[in-house]
Amino acid sequence: MRKKKNFTKAKGNYFFDIKMGFNNTVTIRRETKEEAIFAYNTYIKQRKDCEWLGKWDGEKFIDTNIVKAA
Repeated sequence: MRKKKNFTKAKGNYFFDIKMGFNNTVTIRRETKEEAIFAYNTYIKQRKDCEWLGKWDGEKFIDTNIVKAA
């Protein structure tokens, strides 16, 4: 069984998850909101199952609302 890769979430960065299949999720981090939205919309256009997490402030995710691309 593979060990789970742990990493620390940096304050002020934006995160979203891509669900790749059963029990397999990839977390993507971007430093600015514009970069994060662009990358998120790119994965949505590729018909990936994505979940926007928002901006990490050290304790919880804030700025969790995003408009999905068509």
